[in-house]
Amino acid sequence: MNDKHSHIPLTASLMALSAGIVWSFGGLFVRLTDDDRTSAWQYLVWRSVGVIAVVEIGSAIKGHRSRLITAYRSGWVMIVGCLSLMLASVSYVYAVKNTTAINAALFASMTPLVTAVIAWLVLHERMDRLTVGAILLAGIGLLIMVQGASASTPDGSHLSGDLAALLSALGFAGYTVCVRSSASTDWSPILPGYALMTIVLCGTVALAQGQPLAPRAVDIGWALAHGSVLIVVGTLLFNAGSKRVPAGPMAVFAQTESVFVPLWVFIALGERPGAWALVGATVILIAVIGKALLDARRASLDARRTAADDTSVPTVPPYQATT
Repeated sequence: MNDKHSHIPLTASLMALSAGIVWSFGGLFVRLTDDDRTSAWQYLVWRSVGVIAVVEIGSAIKGHRSRLITAYRSGWVMIVGCLSLMLASVSYVYAVKNTTAINAALFASMTPLVTAVIAWLVLHERMDRLTVGAILLAGIGLLIMVQGASASTPDGSHLSGDLAALLSALGFAGYTVCVRSSASTDWSPILPGYALMTIVLCGTVALAQGQPLAPRAVDIGWALAHGSVLIVVGTLLFNAGSKRVPAGPMAVFAQTESVFVPLWVFIALGERPGAWALVGATVILIAVIGKALLDARRASLDARRTAADDTSVPTVPPYQATT
């Protein structure tokens, strides 16, 4: 990892943290839909419609070329990023629909560990000790939450949802590495790019299962709001933060989503997480916020040292430069 990425500014860290918080409301939106009348496949179709509508309208207003067309003309890394984000999104919504919110969040929070491995293999990023420590601490929190989940569902009734959440972690890790591979690239086309892939996949599955593409109107509304507001705003924050934050820490910061999803579901729907789950969520939050604050403190100290070094070097009078 380059030295310029060793310490991370507070603004970039806050963008990554905010992305996770914005995304976390999506879990609540999914749970607010009627499971008996709206499947995960139907929900994902309309959520993706919301994503494409907002991005394309915004591009038209700015006089830019279609972001959707750009997504498929920007090379194989953009395509891989679209596929990875589609895997993450489809798997996560399926998980939230087919397991508890706390289960979906805790299994999806494996993302930092998967990202660290992929970034090491693909980008050759070296994780500093602070980042490794944050990931290990987040992993401890995950294990604590797993203990709580195992105790609450010993019959394994949520297995398909849990496995989907793990697939979501893999997909999001792949997306994170793609975005991090080129900080100068405009990654906004990835939103409509993955959304179109999702519409094709989920629409096909829904029709194959005999489901109409249009569920009840209120559920379409939740899905459209999820895509047009939460996904767009959260992803733009994530992409902006990724320009200054390496892939591993980026995924750690975004795990605020895993902490807040069960919180919102508990407040709105009364789904009470167990004591172990709350302890684990607290540990992950400490890892996330502690990493951001410590990086910001180190960046501030480095800036002061650099300024002190610059002032300690005597300047050469102009006339001496020609002697």
